Amino acid sequence: MTELIERAEAAPETETVELSMQQAINRALRTLLTEDPRVLLFGEDVGTLGGVFRVSDGLQKEFGEQRVFDTPLAESAIMGMAVGLAMNGWRPVPELQFDGFAYPAIDQIVNQVARMNYRTRGAAPMPITLRLPSFGGIQAPEHHGESLEALFAHTPGLKVVAPSDPGEAYSLLLQAVRSDDPVVYMEPKARYWDRRPVRLSEPTDPIGTSRVVRPGRHATLVAWGAMVHRCLQVAELAAEDGVELEVLDLRWLKPIDAAGLAASVARTKRAVVVHEAPLTAGLGAEVSSLITEQCFRDLAAPVQRVTGFDVPYPAGPLEHQYLPTIDRVLFAVQRTLEY
Repeated sequence: MTELIERAEAAPETETVELSMQQAINRALRTLLTEDPRVLLFGEDVGTLGGVFRVSDGLQKEFGEQRVFDTPLAESAIMGMAVGLAMNGWRPVPELQFDGFAYPAIDQIVNQVARMNYRTRGAAPMPITLRLPSFGGIQAPEHHGESLEALFAHTPGLKVVAPSDPGEAYSLLLQAVRSDDPVVYMEPKARYWDRRPVRLSEPTDPIGTSRVVRPGRHATLVAWGAMVHRCLQVAELAAEDGVELEVLDLRWLKPIDAAGLAASVARTKRAVVVHEAPLTAGLGAEVSSLITEQCFRDLAAPVQRVTGFDVPYPAGPLEHQYLPTIDRVLFAVQRTLEY
């Protein structure tokens, strides 16, 4: 790994180190593997290669092939193996390499991972954290830029989380793997190389809480993953015209922080929800409904949504026409301010 990662390895848990999101996830995995011998990391190319994005680089060499290992290219088998390991006391952290590769494993994820604890009345908890490089923005081929959060959030028994920056990636992964419930940890591929100061400390916010990244008073932008950065860009531009936008990083997509949403929108009276997935039945619909239920008397305008389109994710060269742009978000802000 880089010199920064080597420094992070030796750093006290309260030290702040500048890391990319890729490196922050690596650091969190190293922490988890060190503190708990039951943690296992496996998937397609995570061992020898260190992952297609090098997120697990160096971990097999440090912890051995019994704890960090490669699997066949068989997503359903990877998740089925994770279920068996969890039932026998391990804490598996499988990786499916790309979001679109999760489809062949949906049967295992929905019918086994999500239900086993309920089905056995708590006798077989599923402390599985599925690491899933997610969303678009890297101009990859088909099946490499999906946004599956609504599918997973709709499944009872699963928790879903999407970090937006390196510090969040570090702390949220610690929470996910330490949880006794199955968690789908959606890593925004487009932000892997985003570098920020990361405080290597224990998480302080409970599971299921959002965070205000930028305070404002005229409208709330709600987003997760890479779209948090997009909303911060929008807020910077809007500020030039005297419009103060609050940016809320939802973080946990299941459970959703309804109270945090309500508190932010009650302050600003307006909301725009931004995500990469298609519009129809996307998670933005659930978020919009929660805002309306919680803040009906506070809202000065209908909740706006800026999303991907209701088409299959396009080929890489066309994704800039599909993903929410700064202009599209600004237009939604303008619409909500007109009321």
